[in-house]
Amino acid sequence: MRNTKTFKVLSLLRELLNTGEVAVGEKLPAERVLALQFSCSRETVRRALLVLEKENEVWRHVGQGTFYGPRPGAIPLRKSLLVQVTSVEELVQARYLVEPAIAAEAARNATAPDIARLNECISVGRVGNDRFECQQADDIFHRTIAEVAKNRILYSILTFLSEARRRSTWQSQWDRTYRHIGINEFKGSHSDQHQRIVSAINDRDPKAAEVEMRAHLQTVIEALQLTPGSPQLSNFDKGQVL
Repeated sequence: MRNTKTFKVLSLLRELLNTGEVAVGEKLPAERVLALQFSCSRETVRRALLVLEKENEVWRHVGQGTFYGPRPGAIPLRKSLLVQVTSVEELVQARYLVEPAIAAEAARNATAPDIARLNECISVGRVGNDRFECQQADDIFHRTIAEVAKNRILYSILTFLSEARRRSTWQSQWDRTYRHIGINEFKGSHSDQHQRIVSAINDRDPKAAEVEMRAHLQTVIEALQLTPGSPQLSNFDKGQVL
């Protein structure tokens, strides 16, 4: 499946960047070189690079190639802050506070093409075959909502939170959660919740979008609480914010 290949190449590209093989500001290998390295088509490499570009991880200069780091003039948050983000509880709190507001802004600013992109994200999530594919689809869905909000600062904040999810104890906790709940049940409920969020955005109803996103994040909190060995997120009982 095309999307499966893209997710795998995306993971390989992130590994390439995070291990320091390419320094910030340096040019990435050419698409044809990456395609040979990852045993895939140049089209697949191009799609994966597009995702990274949307995440402000790389930028493309026409005629010169793709470079690691934010496009000049962008507003990135300092990645050095990520090393300080190790608490699952802090990440849950930040998402619970920020993402409903982002969803409301998306409802105010969404266009028809934006809605189509969000629905495509949901479709990808429904057909994920494993934990990795479902997590990638979920990450892209939430980033796309932030992009639809059309506020660069909010998008930078959401990108920071998404990166923190990959680099903190959140990742190992989610691995246990997926194993405990089961991938099919988890992706089914998530996709249904995502669809309700998109429906509210499509209706241009900021309040409904905010409510649906908060309800979605509450199920995330509950899933973490029900997983053996998870931290006790007692401050989130009954949907309360820290």
